[in-house]
Amino acid sequence: MRIGAVSYLNTKPLVYRLKELAPQHELVFDLPSRLADGLAAGRFDVALIPSIELFSDPSYTIVSDACIACRGPVRSVKLFSRVPLESIRTLALDEGSRTSVALVQILLKEQYGVLPEVLPFPIDAAPEAIAADALLMIGDRAMRRPRGAFVAELDLGEAWRQWAKLPFVFAMWVAGQESGVRSQESGELSAALAKSRDLGVAHVEEIAEREHGEVGLSYDECLTYLRDHLHFYLGEREGEGLALFREYASRLDPAPPLNRSLSPWERAGVRVTDNERIPS
Repeated sequence: MRIGAVSYLNTKPLVYRLKELAPQHELVFDLPSRLADGLAAGRFDVALIPSIELFSDPSYTIVSDACIACRGPVRSVKLFSRVPLESIRTLALDEGSRTSVALVQILLKEQYGVLPEVLPFPIDAAPEAIAADALLMIGDRAMRRPRGAFVAELDLGEAWRQWAKLPFVFAMWVAGQESGVRSQESGELSAALAKSRDLGVAHVEEIAEREHGEVGLSYDECLTYLRDHLHFYLGEREGEGLALFREYASRLDPAPPLNRSLSPWERAGVRVTDNERIPS
């Protein structure tokens, strides 16, 4: 199978020794939004895609309980504003993740009553070159405060937790119905992805030592981020967070209506493979 993974620091614990654990599969790295496009187009059999992409295709199936989530400040998804948050009129959106794009608009609308005009923020553009009241930045570059006169900074993971009282899930491993992934393959891959995650979580010190220079952080900053700010297990509370996110995201971009009698996973439009058990 061809597996697509995110190229950011936050993914390193999820793919730790994955090539050794599943050598028969090809592992490709790219931006979250491009992975989502690749999965939809059939270029990947399984991909680590932004959570909002789950809501776009009812055939998508979660194939692992490994994920990228947070239960508080996430550090790598931030809004930097040159004006007070309630005064934002233009918002430049990082092209790297559609989930964060929806999340920042939900939080600004629900908490600050603003619906800014949105502008593009290319992944290779310098923040100081973008003429907007506020910038959404994700991934490794969001962990370094941009140069310029910014008067407000909002960590979207913490803002969501304070408002929703739930974890937030940014990405998870997903297969599409047309991927051709058979049941046996799905079970084997699910086990490999879980094992890779477990090993990565157990070796965050090693990952921090190897990666901190590449992303421009100290070892301690990198370790704190991986160990204390990220959550890599897709549990019941994460399912509730997904369901609530879907509900509010559908008001920005229409999605199928929710059935509140369903479980949090079903309300989120999520299907889980028979091989997978989502922990509480």
